[in-house]
Amino acid sequence: MFNISNLFGGPKQDIKKIYNDGAYVIDVRSADEFRAGHFQGAANIPLDTIATQVEHIRKKGKPVILICRSGARSCIATNVLKNAGLEAYNGGGWTDFKAKVA
Repeated sequence: MFNISNLFGGPKQDIKKIYNDGAYVIDVRSADEFRAGHFQGAANIPLDTIATQVEHIRKKGKPVILICRSGARSCIATNVLKNAGLEAYNGGGWTDFKAKVA
């Protein structure tokens, strides 16, 4: 049966709890965007390189929260990591994510 929530990333997750439980936060924007402002403690792995970093990310041994400017690129990156067998969540835009976990 078709579930419309799957179209938008599946069921809602408690991002704040996942973050507080020690998730690895990755900002998938470009290095220039990241330097202009970012979530404190986030790693910067641009979307165009995320697939090449799967094993590095897997070695962290933690769930991953992906963020970007608006949530579009982090959605793509989330799917790449999920398809590689990682526990990954779309945190959306980095400023919205910052407000969610504050």
